[in-house]
Amino acid sequence: TSQIVDTLLDESDLQNYQLLPSVRGDLLAWLERFSEARVEFERAARMARNARERALLMARAARCGE
Repeated sequence: TSQIVDTLLDESDLQNYQLLPSVRGDLLAWLERFSEARVEFERAARMARNARERALLMARAARCGE
């Protein structure tokens, strides 16, 4: 499943779509690959369009540990 999302990362139309790294973060967390998930949630937070969404994504990153 994460391979499907990984292939989407190469799509030029999706390069700035903030939900893609968030979905990837969810999949990586589900696979217990927490450090990779944290990076994806942080990336999604940088792309977020508002403070509430950014805070939510940073909280999800924090739950993945450091």
